[in-house]
Amino acid sequence: MPKIISIHSFRGGTGKSNTTANIAALLAMDGARVCVVDTDINSPGIHVLFNLDETDMAHSLNDYLWGKCSIEEAAQDVTGHVGAEIKGQIFLIPSSIKPGEIARILREGYDVGLLNDGFRDVIEKMKLDYLLIDTHPGLNEETLLSIAISNALIIILRPDSQDYQGTAVTVDVAKKLDVPKMLMLVNKTPSTFDFDDVRTRVEQTYGAPVGAVLPHSDEMMTLASSGIFSVHYPDHPVTKGLRSLVDQLKS
Repeated sequence: MPKIISIHSFRGGTGKSNTTANIAALLAMDGARVCVVDTDINSPGIHVLFNLDETDMAHSLNDYLWGKCSIEEAAQDVTGHVGAEIKGQIFLIPSSIKPGEIARILREGYDVGLLNDGFRDVIEKMKLDYLLIDTHPGLNEETLLSIAISNALIIILRPDSQDYQGTAVTVDVAKKLDVPKMLMLVNKTPSTFDFDDVRTRVEQTYGAPVGAVLPHSDEMMTLASSGIFSVHYPDHPVTKGLRSLVDQLKS
C-alpha cells in the first residue's frame, strides 16, 4: 500500500528539505519507488540537493498547476544524481525557480485542490511506494491539505524556544486532522545537550513520539546542500538517526 509522508516545520531553517531528500534516498536504497514533491512554491530549493539544474527541468509543479502538463510529466528521474547504489528509484517534482513564475504564484495563487488530485495520480501512474511532500514552513492551505491526506507526518524542530512554541500549533492541527502516524524529529541538537532528556521533554510537551534526535553536524554545514548527506556520510550519527526514522516510517 503506497504511503504519503509529509515533512513539515513551523519555522524555516530547520533542515526540512535536507531531511526529506535523505529520507527519499534511504527508502530508495532499500528498493522503494519514491517521489518527492517540492510544494514550497514560494521558496523552492530541494532540487539543489539532487543536483538537478534549472536547465534539466522540462516541467515543474507550477506547470501542472497551470494546466501545462500532467503531474507525471513534471516528475524528473533523479536516481542517477544521488551518487549511491540505489535499488529503487527516486523522482522529483520540483517547483519552478524562475522569478517570474514564483511571482505569478504569489500574485494569482492556484487551485489547491489540484494538488490532491495530482498526488493521487502520480502515485497510481508511477506505481510509487512512497510520496514525500516537502511542505512550506508554517500553516497555509496547501500545507493543511498535505497533512490531511498523509499516512504519516514528520514534524521537524530545533531545541529552540521559538520552535517549541510554533510546533505546538502544528501538532494540535495534526491531531485534529487525525493523521495516522506523527513523529517528531529534533534537529541540530548541540552536543552539550543530554539527548535522552531532549527526547523525553519533547515527547511530554507534545504528546507525540520522537522519531530521532539528530546532533548538530559540522559535516552537514560543510556539505552545504551539495549532495545527500547520508550518501556522503553513511556512518555518521545523523545518518544513523535518519535510518532509525525511516525504519519507523516503514513499520
